[in-house]
Amino acid sequence: MSWLSLAIWTPIVFGLVILPLGRDSQASLARWLALAGSVLGFLVTLPLYTGFQAGTAQMQFVEKAPWIERFNIYYHLGVDGISLWFVLLTAFITIIVVIAGWEVIQKKVNQYMAAFLILSGLMIGVFAALDGLLFYVFFEATLIPMYLIIGVWGGPNRIYAAFKFFLYTLMGSLLTLVAFVYLYWRSGGSFDIQTWHQLPLPLPVQTLLFFAMFAAFAVKVPMWPVHTWLPDVHVEAPTGGSAVLAAIMLKLGAYGFLRFSMPIAPDAAHEWAWLMITLSLVAVIYVGLVALVQQDMKKLVAYSSVAHMGFVTLGFFLFNDLGVAGGLVQMVSHGFVSAAMFLGIGVLYDRVHSREIAAYGGVVNTMPRFAAFALLFSMANCGLPGTAGFVGEWMVILGAVQFNFWIGLGAATALILGASYTLWMYKRVYLGATGNDHVRQLKDINARECLMLALLAAAILGMGLYPKPFTDVMDASVTHFLQHVATSKLN
Repeated sequence: MSWLSLAIWTPIVFGLVILPLGRDSQASLARWLALAGSVLGFLVTLPLYTGFQAGTAQMQFVEKAPWIERFNIYYHLGVDGISLWFVLLTAFITIIVVIAGWEVIQKKVNQYMAAFLILSGLMIGVFAALDGLLFYVFFEATLIPMYLIIGVWGGPNRIYAAFKFFLYTLMGSLLTLVAFVYLYWRSGGSFDIQTWHQLPLPLPVQTLLFFAMFAAFAVKVPMWPVHTWLPDVHVEAPTGGSAVLAAIMLKLGAYGFLRFSMPIAPDAAHEWAWLMITLSLVAVIYVGLVALVQQDMKKLVAYSSVAHMGFVTLGFFLFNDLGVAGGLVQMVSHGFVSAAMFLGIGVLYDRVHSREIAAYGGVVNTMPRFAAFALLFSMANCGLPGTAGFVGEWMVILGAVQFNFWIGLGAATALILGASYTLWMYKRVYLGATGNDHVRQLKDINARECLMLALLAAAILGMGLYPKPFTDVMDASVTHFLQHVATSKLN
């Protein structure tokens, strides 16, 4: 059974089926088809986990078929311990986003649901692609549905935000395409990613390739200082768009470093590790301080995402087991936590139509069930032990201390900063006396919202209390990756 193809194409096919259902009378059918497509899309990813052999670093569930034979381009798919969890995470978050938009989206429901389903399939394609050009096609194609999601269902400045998102990410990717064409030529006409990993390249060439790919992946993460597009996009994007952007799309850039930049140009990666570590620490510390002064909840969580993704790139470029595995775990945990934070803000925005912290106060008095969920998600965002937010950050800090004590100390300050801006927001929004009449009239979460938040809460607590299933899948692939990047490719 071609499980990876099913994981990619099931949501895309459902999305294409939903697109013609444009009349308002068909909105209910579009919603139910979207839910069926997202649930089925998740179910077909489960055999990838149950059938995965954790003790090997080899690609599994491999599919290979000719695509453009004249140029040796193949429809080539496979997953290893590095990519498996992101396939499952993408399919899981898609279900949550469909549930989140069930009542909120009233116009062009079919297009909204179709855009998310198609985006889900394309993102899974990015994580599964083993052909360079196939990866690039999936990587760039994700921009189209997200551009439409922001530009059609976003806030007042949605067109500006959509253009900024599209231009930043597209322009960075063009240099990566040049790098891929060079690798195709250098490998004797192959787009096979694993073949590229074995190419003996001199350091100057590796350096050029490393920074060409850095242009795409650093913008996507986003790393400081190319992060400025993210807060604007989050503020204008609809709630579901923010959730998918933070939970999945940012991970495409970090994944690119592990699959392309570091294994293809390992000597350059070691040579420039100091720069990557410095930029990551700036993201962790400086952007955390920026988050402290935000008055808009979405903008605060957006800056928080930049800081948390700084842990990911920091962990990767420590070149030790704890750092790389911690970075991967942080990617997955941030997927759960960031989605929960943005969807929680969406619950409030749907009722009050304001993201300003000053517009709230004492929400716990009128929405106690929701405030309990929000507290759990806030604690996870702080990195509280027992939640998913703690596991990856703690592993990266341990790896950083093992690498250099002062770098570890710098990374650890993020736990203090994270607690500061997250608890400051929680205190102002949820605690104390009821802030105003709008808050006084709020109604607690309904069954649909409770289901959505409960699924995320279960994932956050499950990963925080028992991370072993996540790390076991990654171990062999992380060990193989570190052995590979430790071997010089100098010619």
